[in-house]
Amino acid sequence: MQQEYDIVIVGSGLAGNCLALMLKNTGLRIAIVEAATREQLYTSPTGDRALALAAGTVQILDALGLWQGINKNATAIKQIHISDQGHFGKTRLSAQKEQVEALGYVISARDIETHIANLVSESTIELITPARVVGLMSSDNEIFINLKQGTESLNITAKLLVGADGGLSSVRQLMGITQNVTEYGQTALVTTIKSTLANNNTAFERFTVSGPLALLPISSHECSVVWTRKDEDVNALMLGSEIDFIAELQQCFGYKLGQLSLTAPRRAFPLSLIRAERMFVGRTVIIGNAAHQLHPVAGQGFNLGFRDVVQLAEQLIKQHEINRDVGDEDFLKNYANTRKQDHDRTIGFTDIVVNVFSNEWLALITARNIGLTLLDYVPSAKTLLTRHAMGIA
Repeated sequence: MQQEYDIVIVGSGLAGNCLALMLKNTGLRIAIVEAATREQLYTSPTGDRALALAAGTVQILDALGLWQGINKNATAIKQIHISDQGHFGKTRLSAQKEQVEALGYVISARDIETHIANLVSESTIELITPARVVGLMSSDNEIFINLKQGTESLNITAKLLVGADGGLSSVRQLMGITQNVTEYGQTALVTTIKSTLANNNTAFERFTVSGPLALLPISSHECSVVWTRKDEDVNALMLGSEIDFIAELQQCFGYKLGQLSLTAPRRAFPLSLIRAERMFVGRTVIIGNAAHQLHPVAGQGFNLGFRDVVQLAEQLIKQHEINRDVGDEDFLKNYANTRKQDHDRTIGFTDIVVNVFSNEWLALITARNIGLTLLDYVPSAKTLLTRHAMGIA
């Protein structure tokens, strides 16, 4: 193993591995540092979660040659049905009306992560695992990285360090990058259900008093459930019987899919809006969940992080082609500035949706239901919403 690299990526999740694959044929010396073993990553419960891939994300994966190996495991979203529980407002988005093959796709995190990890292991990208980053020091020309591998210490250097190590990012913490946190007082209950009626490739988004309920199709009669509830309701739903859980879910969702039944364990994830105050310090940049974590209401968290990866890769390739320093401060500042508009727009949109549709103020209820209903009669507005959902707005 060499000690000097152009780019060291911390984190071998989707963000880190995809970035490495995009850069693998550039001549840049790349290493990925990962704290967990491959087996630990594969068996992690987070692999069970369903990812909603926007159509724009799929287009990029396809262009990179990554989609062909996983598309057989993905379920197309042909329609999106949006409604407000107990009120008249509803709208429907359709792939056919927008003349596209699908509005997006649903795939398990484990399927896509395993495929991408296999491609990394087959490449010449160096993987340092299991290893933890325990110290960082940035100088004018390089960044010094101290790693811990079991009881051994290892020191390596890079021109650029990329923190792609998730919401609890050690890179972000070691570099002293603070976060702005908005607590929603909500928790996402995640599971999988089977229905007696076919879902016809429809994703359902139902807004309720306690938060949104999303059902994402993963087969003709199965859906991944992301059910947002107020924190005080969570214990009863998690600790109660499956019968009681399904009864309350059925009451909340209705019978559009017939009778529902659980096919996977229930898991709970507290929800908040988290955004790093900055994306880079010295020769370090953070991407994906290390930089931002969104409420799942609009399904944009992974897609926003993936756009971080793509834009960083594109700019790194250009910087390298003109023989410029990939860790240069002005270069990283330019990258952060180019990502800011997308972050502001996507994070702002998600936050507004959470607040507007978790509010029981009568005037706001009336306004949002009129808005949902009008969407069905204003094609241009519906197209704009559809394009936003597809990640191509």
